[in-house]
Amino acid sequence: MCPTLLSLLSLGFCVSLKIWALVGEYEKLSLSAWPSPVVPLGQTVTLWCHSRSPLKRFTLFKTDERRRLPELQGHYVNNFTLGPVTREHAGFYMCSRASWSAPSDPLQIVVSGVFTKPSISAHPGPIVQRGKNVTLRCHSPVVFDNFILHQESSTGHFQRRGRMLTGGHCTADFVIGPMSLASVGTYRCYSSLSSSPYEWSAASDPVDIVITGLSKKPSLSAQGCPVVRSGENVTLVCSSESAFDQFHLLRDGENLGCPLAGGQSPHGALQAEFPLGPGTPAHSGIYRCYGSFTHSPYFWSDSSDPLFLSVTGSTTSTCPSTMNPHTTEEAQLPQAHSSTWYIVLGLIIAFTSNTIILAALVYHWCSTQNHVAIMEGEPMEDRTVNGEDSAAEDVIYAHLDLGTLSERRFNPTPLRPMHPSAEPIIYEKFDVNQDCAEP
Repeated sequence: MCPTLLSLLSLGFCVSLKIWALVGEYEKLSLSAWPSPVVPLGQTVTLWCHSRSPLKRFTLFKTDERRRLPELQGHYVNNFTLGPVTREHAGFYMCSRASWSAPSDPLQIVVSGVFTKPSISAHPGPIVQRGKNVTLRCHSPVVFDNFILHQESSTGHFQRRGRMLTGGHCTADFVIGPMSLASVGTYRCYSSLSSSPYEWSAASDPVDIVITGLSKKPSLSAQGCPVVRSGENVTLVCSSESAFDQFHLLRDGENLGCPLAGGQSPHGALQAEFPLGPGTPAHSGIYRCYGSFTHSPYFWSDSSDPLFLSVTGSTTSTCPSTMNPHTTEEAQLPQAHSSTWYIVLGLIIAFTSNTIILAALVYHWCSTQNHVAIMEGEPMEDRTVNGEDSAAEDVIYAHLDLGTLSERRFNPTPLRPMHPSAEPIIYEKFDVNQDCAEP
């Protein structure tokens, strides 16, 4: 029983070794670099040769030189350390198990820091709305014919030939977009020469590209009044009903620095207070705030409504209604623009009032002329009294002279001049429907 069992185990072990040998003979190797295939000058990098077959010895070599590197040969080891790297370490590397086996795909190792770093900028800005585009511009005062854009979260590179500018400067533009979740992150750019494609400049300063519009916007307000005197303390408050754990404040599209953690407000909302310190004219501008989460630092909410902050040298501060933080940006104009509109509105009102008064005077003058003409030449019987209809009962006042007291049939006569008289005058009511009237 025991000899049979031992024989079976031995046979299985031999078959396993044979299978592993066959797998290892035709297996495709792979090579990777940690922490990155872009290695600053003087730093170290570890190259890993990956294989499914165990207990193998691997060899690492450069494809441009096609020579074995004795210090990079390992026995039962699949990782190799390069460094401190020099310009000679730049190039393509491959690994294999033996001279007859298929090598891995080539891996490019780049040595950076050989040249002076370029600069990078985002246009129109690093805060990009979802679906929009952003242009990253690499610029160098040294003439290079290649620029490389690198996203830290990606292993790929974008390369574009540089463009000559006046004065010997060189630049290249990279358009990123439409903006999506995969487009955000930290970007750097490098420059190089076509004659030395594996030797790059030092990395530029980073630029963080952020996407907005992924959640509901917060609200922004000023403690007290958004129009303050110079020297007064200014504090802006960003609050939201959403569960953001940090808030960002921007002035005229520029990020003012590190985000602030949100806290519970008395009304139950989350908010963050941004103290700007004693106000100066430099604090004047249009402010916006955003909300985000610490585990997704590149994913921001929609922008809050704009808030215009004005710091003046006046001894008093007022809060005009146009400074409500929930109004639109167009309504929150500077005081100089508001004064201009007030002047124009005043001129329009004055012109309209004068036109109405002039029209009233002309109408009154025309009415007076017509009345005088009627009083001088129109028969009395053709007139109406108090605007009553002619079909109504006609009532006429006749002039009686106390000296005669004689009854006479009414016959209209021209009106007497309006002047004082020594004799008393009596006006009596007559009915024109009767032939005579009693005094």
